[in-house]
Parts: sequence; structure tokens; C-alpha cells
Amino acid sequence: MATNSFQSIYHNHHSLLNHHHIEIVPSTLSSTLFLKPTTTNTPNTISTSSLSSTKTFSISPTTSLSTPSSTQAISFDLLQQHLSTQNFREADEETRRLLIVLAGEQAQKRGYVFFSEAQFISEADLKAIDDLWRQHSNNKFGYSVQRKIYGKVSNDFTKFFIKVGWMKKLDTEVEQYNYRAFPNEFIWELNEDTPEGHLPLTNALRGTQLLKSILEHPAFKPTEEELLQAKAAGEDMGNGVTGLKGFMDGSKSKRVLKSDYSF
Repeated sequence: MATNSFQSIYHNHHSLLNHHHIEIVPSTLSSTLFLKPTTTNTPNTISTSSLSSTKTFSISPTTSLSTPSSTQAISFDLLQQHLSTQNFREADEETRRLLIVLAGEQAQKRGYVFFSEAQFISEADLKAIDDLWRQHSNNKFGYSVQRKIYGKVSNDFTKFFIKVGWMKKLDTEVEQYNYRAFPNEFIWELNEDTPEGHLPLTNALRGTQLLKSILEHPAFKPTEEELLQAKAAGEDMGNGVTGLKGFMDGSKSKRVLKSDYSF
């Protein structure tokens, strides 16, 4: 793992609202959310077993005209197996592999997904992955869970990282946060202390655009009921327009900055 895998996030997102008095400091640890790219071949046929029924999922042939994978059937059986036994570390790895396959041939060749390729993943496939995560975590994990949190913090990624536990609070007089080191500092079990939305992880090595593309995918679009509930509670569900609101608020003199982001 590259030790500077979060460097792009530091450059793009290097401050929080001053009234929170939060400071993000670089780390000498290997701090990252990423797994090594996987090139595991995908079975040609598949069925997925849920808790009470058996479902068959396949990629829509109209998802992307340029991706041969759009004609393949993708198996979610292994993901279901890992999640049913609460092997969340392996489930996270399998989720990453599935996204690469679902994104198309070019993503499979390079071993990771470009943010622009997320649109080629069908709503049905993303929902199938999300459903399995929610079913086996009592609705604590999953992309749709992360999507709600992302909206509630007005699409502010630093606040999102803190909320889902991808950053840890340091034991300092000033409120400071640092990115967790992968994999040992992440939480791979489900208990009362596990932050909501902690899993699955998303590769942010090239910035937060891939994560943004997944969270704002039509598969996880807030329902009218959710929007009404959020409005009643005075919350912002996030619509992709507010973007990174919060990072640019306030004058330069009011923001907490770190000039050295190398680690």
C-alpha cells in the first residue's frame, strides 16, 4: 500500500469549518481506505441466495454498449456468503471486485474503477450489493446508508469520513482527526460501537470523485418519503449541487490549514 494514498484528499479537502475547531493532521502510518486491485475472474452464471429467498441478478445489456461485461451474469453468492458469516473484511474485498467487473472491460484491465465508469453500473446490480450489506448488518452498513449520511452532512466529505469512522479522533487538547490506517485500524466486526455506514470502503486514491459517483448514483436516490422526512427534520439529504460545501466556507484566516501533507 502506498503511504501517501490519502494525499489527494489532503490537497483537495484540507480544512473544516472553523467553529468546529477541527484540525486534520498528516500521519506517518500507511493511512488508506484501499485494497490492492483484484483481478479475480468472474463466473459466467450465477444466482444469489438471500435470507429467505433465492434471486438471480444479471447486468443489464443496455448498461454500456462498450463493455463486454454487460452481457455477463454476475454472481453475488460469494458476497452473500461472506456477509452471512459476518466476514466483513472479505465482503469488502469482494464488493470491490464486483464493482470492477460491473464497471466494464477497461476497469477490469486496469484493476480499479474510474469515477466516470460508475454510471455504467446498473441500478439493479448496485441495489443487489447494497441489499446484501444491509440485510446482514441490521441496516448499519451499505451504500444507501452512506448516502443518507452523506446528504445529512451536506455532501461534506471530511465530515462524512468522521461520521462513518474512516477518520479517528486524536488524543490532543485541540480537536484533531487523522485517517485510519488500512486495514488494522478499520472496524471489521458489527457491534454497538461500530459507526453507521462504516462499510463498505471506497477507493479514494484518486480523490473523492468515485465515492461521490457511487453515493449519487440513481440507485441510491432519496425517495420522496425520505426527502419529506429530512425536510421536516431540517436536514439536507444532498442533491449533488451543494458539493463540498463547508470546505470553502469562511475566509482563509478562519480556516485550519496544514502546509505539509507529505507522509
